Amino acid sequence: MRYYPVFLDLAGQPCLVIGEGEAADAKVRDLVEAGAEVRVIRPADYRDGDLEGARLVIDTSGDPELNLRTWREAEAAGILINVMDVTDKCRFIAPAIVRRDPLLVAISTSGESPFLASALRARLERLLGPEWGPFTALVGGVRRRLREAGVPLERQVRAYRRLLASDILGRLRRGDLDEARREADLVEAEAGADRPGQVALVGAGPGDPGLLTLAAQELLGQADVVMHDALVSPEVLVHAGPQARLVDVGKRGGRERNAEQERITAEMIEHARAGLDVVRLKGGDPFVFGRGGEEVAELVSAGIEVVVVPGVSSAIAGPAAAGIPLTLRDLAASVGIVSGHSAGSRADLRAITRLATAVDTLVVLMPLANLDGIARSMLSVLPADRPAAVIYAATTPEQRVVRAPLDLIATAAAAEDLPGPALLVVGEVVEALPKRRLARLLSEVLAG
Repeated sequence: MRYYPVFLDLAGQPCLVIGEGEAADAKVRDLVEAGAEVRVIRPADYRDGDLEGARLVIDTSGDPELNLRTWREAEAAGILINVMDVTDKCRFIAPAIVRRDPLLVAISTSGESPFLASALRARLERLLGPEWGPFTALVGGVRRRLREAGVPLERQVRAYRRLLASDILGRLRRGDLDEARREADLVEAEAGADRPGQVALVGAGPGDPGLLTLAAQELLGQADVVMHDALVSPEVLVHAGPQARLVDVGKRGGRERNAEQERITAEMIEHARAGLDVVRLKGGDPFVFGRGGEEVAELVSAGIEVVVVPGVSSAIAGPAAAGIPLTLRDLAASVGIVSGHSAGSRADLRAITRLATAVDTLVVLMPLANLDGIARSMLSVLPADRPAAVIYAATTPEQRVVRAPLDLIATAAAAEDLPGPALLVVGEVVEALPKRRLARLLSEVLAG
């Protein structure tokens, strides 16, 4: 790394800008905002020795001959200089700044691409709204008081995480400063005492990390423990903070499912009672065949604070990524979603059959274990040529789509040897749109 990043305190310090026009004016504004005493020299008026006494110089003239003179004078005098757009004549570079005083975020590409730095600044300005200024000041006040009170560092850090996870930023965004302060005071008051953690049931989405919600990303970054399903991708898990302990609690074949679920819930309760913040990370949405409702009931009964963050369900995202609209005017006005994971009994298959007659589009999650039986049960009430599709690894780079009439879909999927996870879509919408171009466009959007 060529550059050593610093923030300079220029309050009351003499600084010099050489140049005229928009570029020079912008530099003057930035320096004045930092509290510097700024002098401007027009390029035609520059004389050797004019840099004497300056702490910092910015040359925006664009004149190569003048650039060389100012560079040599600054170097000889040990003055920090930036010759704009001439990287080899810069002792410092001015980063793109996201300013949310007292919060400052500096972005630099080491002079390689000012445009990229500006683009990243624009993204961060959308992410870090004006509320981050007063929030930073508020957290700073809490930090000073906790240090003065001798609160151990570990408990301080936990308090800072609680501040981030709270609704204080939302209250500041809505202009409710008094309520924000009261909530911060409560977190501060509890920092020195033992308190239970919380459990967040978080939807990880269908697989593409780009479909992870902002709320999910925030909670993952603050969690002490992340208990995740086996199918949650490594690309999603990278959003967990460096302090988080990752625990794979995906259910395995051959184990008794109720006992396994009881163990997972017991572990969440144990961690929360120990004061740890837990994220229970589930594929898709925690309340769509994710047993999230059962877990919430158990956690609340145990007196644990619970937060639920919805996720993008594969039942919705999978068909979209394959170019299949679940509803379409004049063709499909209703959708049903059912799990095929346990569709081995006659009662389960009858339930699927009843739903197939009640909706225009049917989505069956986890159908591969008994795809042939599921298809045959639908064929008792649906025509053999009803379009169907099996979508494997929806929204991920490994996504594959197998399309066939309902009476052939099981054979077609078996020929592709799909290992799972997958979903089945049955309905006229499967063949309603020009699939190749639409699927390609959707994949490009999901890829960013």
